[in-house]
Amino acid sequence: MDWGLRNRIDRMFSSTSGHSVMLAVDHGYFMGPTRNLENAKATIAPLLPYADAIALTRGILRTSVPPSTTTPIVLRVSGGVTILKEDLSEETITTSIEEAVRLNVSAVALSVFVGSPHEHESLSNLSQLVDDGQAYGMPVLAITAVGKELEKRDARYLALACRVSAELGAHLVKTYYCDGFSKVVDSCPVPIVVAGGPKLDSIEAALALAHDAIAAGAKGIDMGRNIWQSEHPVAMMQALRAVVHHGATVREASAIFHEANVASAPPAPSGMA
Repeated sequence: MDWGLRNRIDRMFSSTSGHSVMLAVDHGYFMGPTRNLENAKATIAPLLPYADAIALTRGILRTSVPPSTTTPIVLRVSGGVTILKEDLSEETITTSIEEAVRLNVSAVALSVFVGSPHEHESLSNLSQLVDDGQAYGMPVLAITAVGKELEKRDARYLALACRVSAELGAHLVKTYYCDGFSKVVDSCPVPIVVAGGPKLDSIEAALALAHDAIAAGAKGIDMGRNIWQSEHPVAMMQALRAVVHHGATVREASAIFHEANVASAPPAPSGMA
């Protein structure tokens, strides 16, 4: 692996733990202004210092992230459909490798839709992106997208999608956590990061997902809605970092979340308890 490509990958992972807490804010490319991401700049600003990498589109990078940031960027380069369509798999490449290089990002990311009506197109997009990226030392993150049928995706399916992505040259794979997740990790020859998925019922459920994924061999988590749709996003990032980088239990991380929340709360008005 070329030095530049290796360097871009290594930037996104802690040199101490070898893991990564990635912040996903690329949902708008097909969901539009979803809840708590209406003003992307305001959502991103307090969270950026806690992220090992941030995943977004070029439009949000240009308008909502200060150029002075040192946080590595994972640039979403696939799209072309919205949630108004029943089939979300009809994506194409929307941003070139040359543009990614101009934006000085650490990796490019696209969705692959294994088993979907547009499986062939998405896997061909991946292969072409890997070829194009090789010329510039640009890593490719393949996202094993599942459309609207997450509940149907088990370890056997996710292992297939991850392995195929790695076989076609993806340097990293993002997928979902599931029962038997260690089988998914063991059969994929490149690092896996785990998606946060839809908003979960509790802080503890999101922390448990991260804890179990890392314990099963994931190299990081790439979480969005379970962070910025939390009532206390910064506290959530701090708790996740404790799990991913320091091996905290769910109980310990939950305590960190509540302590951080109390510490950041505004003081009570004078004369009030």
